[in-house]
Amino acid sequence: MAVKSIAQKKSMTMGSRGLARQGWVTGVMMVLPYTLFFLLFSLFPILYGLRVSFYDWSLLGDKEFIGFLNYTTLLQDEEFRDNLLHTVLFTLVSVPLICGVGLLLAVLIHGIRRGQAFFRAAVFMPYVLSVSVISSIWVIFLQPYSGLFNQILRTLGIINSEIFWLSEPMLAWASIIMSTIWWTVGFVFVLFLAGLQDIPASFYEAGQIEGANRWQTFWHITFPSLSRITILVVVLQTIASFKIFGQSKLITGGGPAGATKTVVFSIYENGFQTFQMGYASAIAFVLMIVILVISVLQTLILRKFES
Repeated sequence: MAVKSIAQKKSMTMGSRGLARQGWVTGVMMVLPYTLFFLLFSLFPILYGLRVSFYDWSLLGDKEFIGFLNYTTLLQDEEFRDNLLHTVLFTLVSVPLICGVGLLLAVLIHGIRRGQAFFRAAVFMPYVLSVSVISSIWVIFLQPYSGLFNQILRTLGIINSEIFWLSEPMLAWASIIMSTIWWTVGFVFVLFLAGLQDIPASFYEAGQIEGANRWQTFWHITFPSLSRITILVVVLQTIASFKIFGQSKLITGGGPAGATKTVVFSIYENGFQTFQMGYASAIAFVLMIVILVISVLQTLILRKFES
């Protein structure tokens, strides 16, 4: 009997090990396709781009190793500094606006009992369009004589003469920010709406018992309950804002006089117009480091407030 019991235990142990090994193999096979895709199309291009940033390379000619010369030149490049400043200012203005408008729309539509599906679709619909479509629509809107914006302002009696939205730096940036909000607010709206739906109704019932008004309910119940989603939204929007290119290229063409050029615009010009691939790669890696540092700092600061 003792021998039989020992044999059964050994059989059970070997069976469990076999199941564990089978589960490990299955897990590896499930992860392997994404891992290969990441290595081929993400990690390898990043490392190759880092290598290229240490060379003087015009794409068609031979590479010449120049060390950190591209990076030192970058720090002395006045145009790059201007474009970086444009990008930072755009981020500082657009991120709070997009997050604020998205939260406001989520709160308003969450409180609607009838037709909520229609409003959700209407807010999210622009987000599924490409940047080229969005830019074409807004260029039509912003035309000085036939554009929708000027016609509305004239009808309301706000203006008497035409506004040239794309001919002045401040108005050009305002146009880019408005188009970006209209295009991307749907994504933020969906995230906040999902967070609102997860807040227990008992929280609001307790607030009503305490006599809280709407503002107090929002400030002390709704907004704190959305803290984790707010961190996610702010970080994602900051990264997206630092990578702005399509709106600047297609709506204003970087003008007037380069006033709406961004860091990614610099990468595009140096890489695909003047074919300075090493210099363009250096700009890309500086941008990546800036985004990484800002994202980490944002996450740490927002989590500190959350706690």
